[in-house]
Amino acid sequence: MKDNLFLALLLLLGLAHPAAAQLLQPKPAFSRADSLRGSLTSPLRTCYNLNYYHLDVKLDPAKRFISGSNLFRFSATQDFTQLQFDLFANLQVEKVLYKGKEVPFTREANAVFVTFPQPIAKGSRDEFTVQYSGNPIVAKKAPWDGGMVFTKDAAGKPWVATACQGTGASIWWPTKDQQADEVDSMLISVSVPNGLKNISNGRLRKVTKLKGGYTRFDWAVRNPINNYDVALNVGDYQHFSDSYAGEKGLLTLDYWVLPENLAKAKTQFAANVKPMLKSMEYWFGPYPWYQDGYKLVDAPHLGMEHQSAVAYGNKYQNGYLGRDRSNTGWGTKWDFIIIHESGHEWFGNNITTKDIADMWVHEAFTTYSEALFVESQFGKPAGQEYIHGQRRNIQNDSPIIGPYGVNQEGSGDMYDKGSNLLNMLRTVINDDAKWRQLLRGLSSTFYHQTVTGQQVIDYFNRESGQDLTKIFDQCLRHRSLPTLEVRLEDGKTLARWVSEVPDFDMPVRLRLKGGDYQLIPLTTKFAVIKELAGATRENLEVDTFNYYIGVLVE
Repeated sequence: MKDNLFLALLLLLGLAHPAAAQLLQPKPAFSRADSLRGSLTSPLRTCYNLNYYHLDVKLDPAKRFISGSNLFRFSATQDFTQLQFDLFANLQVEKVLYKGKEVPFTREANAVFVTFPQPIAKGSRDEFTVQYSGNPIVAKKAPWDGGMVFTKDAAGKPWVATACQGTGASIWWPTKDQQADEVDSMLISVSVPNGLKNISNGRLRKVTKLKGGYTRFDWAVRNPINNYDVALNVGDYQHFSDSYAGEKGLLTLDYWVLPENLAKAKTQFAANVKPMLKSMEYWFGPYPWYQDGYKLVDAPHLGMEHQSAVAYGNKYQNGYLGRDRSNTGWGTKWDFIIIHESGHEWFGNNITTKDIADMWVHEAFTTYSEALFVESQFGKPAGQEYIHGQRRNIQNDSPIIGPYGVNQEGSGDMYDKGSNLLNMLRTVINDDAKWRQLLRGLSSTFYHQTVTGQQVIDYFNRESGQDLTKIFDQCLRHRSLPTLEVRLEDGKTLARWVSEVPDFDMPVRLRLKGGDYQLIPLTTKFAVIKELAGATRENLEVDTFNYYIGVLVE
């Protein structure tokens, strides 16, 4: 009997099958190219901080060809003569200009190393320009793989978009391709064939007719922006607009859609955008980009959280392409892409992780924002049901936190398991008003900043007044669940946690059937629960609706 119970416990922890056990899984082999792309500590990257970009490109949709330049303005953090920027090897660096003259550069994998003619002094502000051209990689299944999408609209006109999260913005433009250093502001100039428009981030400043049958669109971004958010959307776009009276005043709402989608867009966007903004601002604080506005842009892929220019491709229907990811019925009452991708304006765009190993900060909070939207619209029980339904998508296949310094994300469980982790923390804190203030405070504390995952954990510990580190560690650093082990002996109820985290502790909600839940603090050592004296297998209830845990009753 004991052996069977122990085996059941191992299965709950996910350790019984050798092929699935973390310690026995083969470690991924990382290359020097991975380190060049993912390192946050290389002096060739840390020697300069980005201040401003001017990305100025010309797109030939027929040839799938891009050409142009990017101006880098920066502040030197130390004395140096060499730095690194990034551009995929299939794109040609034609020249690097410094003070009007070409300077030498070398290439390795997707990294480019520039050598300056004299040292650049710490504290100085300087600039250089990269001229480049080539055929960018075409995404095979955007937005899940990176690249550019080339297709046509219903009238046969070109329709082009970028989607490069994870793969990296350097797949189509020269940039310092890491999340740790966001440029403070930028100008995006895109020249496209006459009859087409380009929609990018920020606000449209100028439209200029050029020779040779091209038109240039200049978009100004006045706030920090991460690389993968910088977007190019080219098509025969139609425009309509609205505004929203938000927490920081009047927010402009601009919508750019294909002609065949105009009527559908007016209906679908009206039904979703303002309720979304009301919910997100209530839970997370003001929309972070009032200066740059809010946009939805028709995209030839499912969608992406491009800052102030959210890409939309959900085919003007509710749910996730018409489906309910939670299988609860709540997920088809609203447009998944509008809610989820807009939620990233707070988590991913306002707060950006330095290393994509910590992408759970982006995806856990944004997936959780879906449930908070359901709660705002239909009440807390509906939101809790939606979160519980998200569990059907969890794999428990590998840790949510990925390896650092090699441009590698962790498990896709960062979405739905991450959302359930946050709901569990809300239950542990047991004070909804305080929980809301924690979420709003997170947005304001790290407003327009890049962070580490540990900074976010430290924030919750400090501001909640509770040490939640071990809960975060078990759920983020291990693939298995914390398991509540209960023993019923001689009329007594004993319980403890089984966890891979030493000295794990977490209060849990328990009750006898028909009674009220009580929040019982437990550790990895068995403790007698006096409140549950006389419990049996039939009348003992654990709140597994709000706690994503394993349970073993002996």
